[in-house]
Parts: sequence; structure tokens; C-alpha cells
Amino acid sequence: MNTNNNNNNNESDDQTAINRRIERLSLHLAPCSSSSSWKGKLEELSKYMRGNDREIQEQVYKYFSSRPDLQTPVEISMKDHRELCMRQLMGLVREAGVRPFQYVADDPAKYFAIAEAVGSVDISLGIKMGVQYSCGFGWTDAFLAPENTQVIVFSNAFQPLRSNVQGLQTVATFDPISDEFIINTPNDGAIKWWIGNAAVHGKFATVFAKLMLPTHDKKGVSDMGVHAFIVPIRDLKTHETLPGIEINDCGHKVGLNGVDNGALRFKSVRIPRDNLLNRFGDVSRDGKYTSPLPTINKRFAATLGELVGGRVGLAYSSAGVLKIAATIAIRYSLLRQQFGPPKQPEVSILDYQSQQHKLMPMLAKTYAFHFATLNLVDMYSEMKKTHDEQLVADVHALSAGLKAYITSYTAKSLSVCREACGGHGYAAVNRFGILRNDHDIFQTFEGDNTVLLQQVAADLLKQYKEKFEGGTFTVTWNYLRESMNAYLSQPNPVTARWEGADHLRDPKFQLDAFRYRTSRLLQSVAVRLRKHSKTLGSFGAWNRCLNHLLTLAESHIESVILANFIKVVQSCPDASARAALKLVCDLYALHQIWNDIGTYRNVDYVSPNKAKAIHKLTEYLSFQVRTVAKELVDAFDLPDEVTRAPIAMQSEAYAKYTEIVGF
Repeated sequence: MNTNNNNNNNESDDQTAINRRIERLSLHLAPCSSSSSWKGKLEELSKYMRGNDREIQEQVYKYFSSRPDLQTPVEISMKDHRELCMRQLMGLVREAGVRPFQYVADDPAKYFAIAEAVGSVDISLGIKMGVQYSCGFGWTDAFLAPENTQVIVFSNAFQPLRSNVQGLQTVATFDPISDEFIINTPNDGAIKWWIGNAAVHGKFATVFAKLMLPTHDKKGVSDMGVHAFIVPIRDLKTHETLPGIEINDCGHKVGLNGVDNGALRFKSVRIPRDNLLNRFGDVSRDGKYTSPLPTINKRFAATLGELVGGRVGLAYSSAGVLKIAATIAIRYSLLRQQFGPPKQPEVSILDYQSQQHKLMPMLAKTYAFHFATLNLVDMYSEMKKTHDEQLVADVHALSAGLKAYITSYTAKSLSVCREACGGHGYAAVNRFGILRNDHDIFQTFEGDNTVLLQQVAADLLKQYKEKFEGGTFTVTWNYLRESMNAYLSQPNPVTARWEGADHLRDPKFQLDAFRYRTSRLLQSVAVRLRKHSKTLGSFGAWNRCLNHLLTLAESHIESVILANFIKVVQSCPDASARAALKLVCDLYALHQIWNDIGTYRNVDYVSPNKAKAIHKLTEYLSFQVRTVAKELVDAFDLPDEVTRAPIAMQSEAYAKYTEIVGF
């Protein structure tokens, strides 16, 4: 009797395995149901993606389309590129009537939308505009007390590109006799490098320096911490460098040669006391210091809080660059035909699984990044309105993580897109090389990516500590309260074996898996740090666990991106657009899980068969996304005059390309 039962069980297992294989095979043979429900209904998806700022971007596109003389040629000298970039910016403001500064404080979402559109014309122009209006006028406004009536007419600004900003050496010493600050660069190590707009066009600068007040004790001066000052650097009429200001050109760069970067040194440069940007600290005529914030650290934190807009803008703009690159690569891959079945027409290279593997998960991530940065901009806008302390902390950490994660991924993806387009991708006219070189520095300025990820990891550890001390989590970190509890318990052996498509495409399974990984990394690195700090000290322990910490930060950012993407899908009012977004979201989630499947297998979070099912479904979702890839990139709504790559033209691409080459 037992033998019969065993035989029956074996037959049942065999039948289950056969059914599973049939189900998987049928998925690949069945037509793509997602595409039929929404294909062709592009407008609703595009509207949902671009939101309220579509008109201002189209205004930018229309202006530059009407001015071919302002479009950056493939071959241009550094000197000519700088002057063209300046003319582009002046034309945008004076002729097109696009006024970025009016939106910096009042409507950041619109400002960042302008920056993305301008950057699609020329990334150098996007950066130059950002230095002028966000870093220049924007920082001046952010650091200026409301009652101060000082006006900067045309302010080009910079910040020191140091990871340790609090340790900068430039000093601003108050002279009570003349009622002036004296700005000094004490040594060569304090020279300010890579200052945008400094080499040619800048007339004013926002300078960060340690504010030093004279005292009557043995020290003679008191360090009040880092403050911001407006410093004239060139004569408004003659454009000559002012006395005490030394400016040198940083020269030709790997990219962004339309931006005139310079290096500055100050030698006893005197500025009026009123040139102190005094929102976080002020000096009276008799040399007394006042501040609404009690300590140097709190003032420094408030100062940094005003600078996160740069990171928000870079994350947003980097996602915009990825949209352009993905659009060019996918449109070309749909157009280009190569080989095929015997005695049949050649097939599109996007029909090859290898090409789908390169580009379809990238397209899914592009969508995920688009919505993640839109959410970040919304949070930033709310922060500027409310100045809520918890929201400030959340935006500071999230902007650091998204800037680091998105710019690093985009940098790698630009090379993938170039390779995916073969020899034609190597032609400068098709833009991959220019985009890659111009975007490369996004990984460095406004905070080196490795440093920023460490900030995220440090914040996660702080939140972890507060969890066990009864503290509260900030909004973005709140999921850790539940997922940490789930991590500390053993994985469910039943759900670890579920491998049906409905289960794998369930947002709860996907998000639980992401958050489980983050929680596991957080708990394990906390244990390692505590262990190593006993013998190596806190710095040595941090360095010993550094790669672990960076992986933790990336995992957290991936979880935040997915949580937002799921919310976006569920909130989409149009059923067709929602179906498209769900497909893309599933691919993003399962591709990420498969990329780190070893972690899940090592702790039995998924069984071997479930891991195989995730891989199979990921491949199938890539195939599904391929069938609607044209519609998905068209939803970015990037006209040909914006992509400006002949191989990505929506009509007569080869004719245009051969014409450019000279046939």
C-alpha cells in the first residue's frame, strides 16, 4: 500500500512538472496580451508621464528647432562651444521667453523640467543654466535673509568641489574698522577648482568660506563655521579681473566643453559686510554674530540642506539623458535588420534575445528612474514650502542616493547603447560618444557617488539604531520597521517554492523581496561594524565594511524606486497606460531580483525551481516589452530635433544618415 502511494506521488510530481513546462512554453507562444490593450494609445501614457510641465518643455524644443544656428555641431572648438553655449542661454531667456529663475523657488518641478529639456539640446547648456540660475541666483536667494534687500543683477556662482566641505580652508575675516569681510585663499590646497562660468563669463561668485570674527582673547579670532558670500570677480563694464582675484582656465575637458570651468584664488579681497548671505548667520556693524541656529554643526546642516537642489537636478537630468540614449538605441534596433530563418526576410536585431537582454531591462529602469525623480522633485518642492525637518532629512538622504545610483547606471548604459548600435553607434553624429563624455562627470560633481552612497548607508544605520531605541523613522525609511522583523524570522518554506506567474508578478512579493534584501544587508553590516570596531576603531571598521555598506545603500535605493513605481502603476487612471506600466514595472522588479538571485538562494528565500521560474519570466517579460518597445520610447515624446541622431529618425533614417555621410 505504501508502494502504491509512493508511485502515485511520483506520478503527481511528474505531472506537475509537465504542466509547469507546458505553461511556460505557452507563455512564449501566446500573443502579447498587454500590447493589444494599449498599443496605439500613446497619448494617455505620455500625458501621465510628463504631467503638467509638458508645455514648457515643448516651448524649449520649438525654440531651438526654429534656430538651427543655435544647435551644437558635432565638431566645434572649445572656445566656440563656450560662446555658443552663452548665446543659447541668452536666446532661451531673451527670445524664447523662458525664465528659469522665476521657477527655482516657486515651482521647482517646472524649473527641473526646463533643465531636462535644455540639457537634451546640449548638456553643456543644461549645466551652464544650472550654475547660473540654481547655483547662482538660486543659492543667493536661499541664503539671503528675507529682510535683506540686496540684489544680484547677473550672478554666476560656484561651490568648492570637495567631499569634506565643512573642512574647507578659504576664510572670510571681518574687519570692524572698514565694515568689510576680507576673503583669502591661505594656500594652494585651498584653490577652488572646476568652478562653472568662472573662466570666461562669470562676474560674481557665491563663495563658501569660514567666517572669522576678531576676538580679544589669545586666539584673536573665532571660527563661526562655513558661510556664503557674494564676491565680485570681474569688472561689470570692462570684464577685467578685479584686484586680488586670480582666475585660471581649467582648459579642455573630457566633456562639457561648452562650460567655462576655472580655478580661483583670493588674495585679501575686500567685500562689504552686506555681501554675507545671512539667512543662517549675520554680523552686525559692531562685529556681533547672531544666528537662529545655536551651533556650527546645525548651521552647516542647514547650509547643506539648501544645496540638495543640485543633486535633485542631476538625478532628474541623468534620467533624461538615459531616455535619449534608450530612444536612439531602441529605434535603431527596431530599424536594423540582420539575418533570419533560411529563405525568409531578415529580422530586426531587437528580435534577438541578446539585444532584448541589453535594452529591455534598461528601458524598464528608464521608466523607473523617470518616476523616481519626479517623486523626488515633488518631495523637494514640498520641502521648500514647509521646511519640515523630517522631510529635509529625507530629501537630503534620498537625493544623495538617487543621484549616485541613477548617474552611475546611466553612465554604464550609454556604453551599452553605443555597443548595441554597432559601428553606426560609433559615429559622433549619432550622439552616444558626446552624451557619454558630457554625462560622465555627473558621477562626480555635487558629491562623488561613492561618498554619497556612504551617506545613505550612514543614515540607514542611524535609523537602525533608533529602531531599537524606540525612535521614529523618516518617511522613506519607514518600511524597515516591518521588513526588519521579517528578516529576523526564518523565510517561509511554502512561499519560497511558489513559482506561478501571478505570484511572481504580485507587487507584494516583489517589494517584500527587495526590502528583505535591504533589511538583511542592514542587520548584517551592523553586526560586522560592531565586531570590527572593537579592534580597528570606528574608522577602520567602516573601511573594512565599505563594500558591504555601498551594496546596502544601493539596495535601499532600489527598494525606494520599486515602491514608488508600484504606487505610480496603481495610481494611473487610464487602464491601457496602467497595463503598459505594470508590464515594465514587473520587468524592472524581477530583473533586479534575478541579478542578485545568489543572495536569495543562499538564505533559502527562493527555492531552486523558483529561481529558474524568475529567470524564465524575466526573459519572457523582456520579450513582451520588446513587442511594444516602439510605443514605450515614443511615450517619452522626444522629437527628432531633440534626439538629433540620424539612426533614430522616425522616418527615412537611412536616407538622412547617408545624406550626412555624403552620398
